[in-house]
Amino acid sequence: MEDADILQHIERLVGEEDALYAHAADGHRMDEEQQRRLGEVQVHLDQCWDLLRQRQARREFGEDPGEAALRSPGTVEGYTG
Repeated sequence: MEDADILQHIERLVGEEDALYAHAADGHRMDEEQQRRLGEVQVHLDQCWDLLRQRQARREFGEDPGEAALRSPGTVEGYTG
């Protein structure tokens, strides 16, 4: 997967996230399924951004960006800084 593919996927996820928030902003409550999906989208966005950062770091240090891998939600969501 190339950086452009990852960025396109991020754009689709952001669009879905925005649609879920827009629905709630229109005075509708998110049902359990929408809340669950929002959480999934947010975690997957974090994973995609992490993958992009990994690829950029590998490139910067002369390594193959293709060896970067999508990390688990537990790893990505567990970052403490």
